[in-house]
Amino acid sequence: MLGACRGLDAGIFYPDTDEDAAIAKRVCEECGVRAACLDHALASREKVGVWGGATERERRRILRQRRRTA
Repeated sequence: MLGACRGLDAGIFYPDTDEDAAIAKRVCEECGVRAACLDHALASREKVGVWGGATERERRRILRQRRRTA
């Protein structure tokens, strides 16, 4: 299965602010590989962009929550 982002302008996944991430997040909502994409971003500590429907700030929050429950 291919990502819903395939073929789209990558720039939408690198917004200037979290508020500008809405378009990318909408693309991710419909994606069949969203979970795998997010897992990759978390495992590789992607610092920028929207991955698996999560902004940088949201991914940091997910990682903090995972550390607390580990």
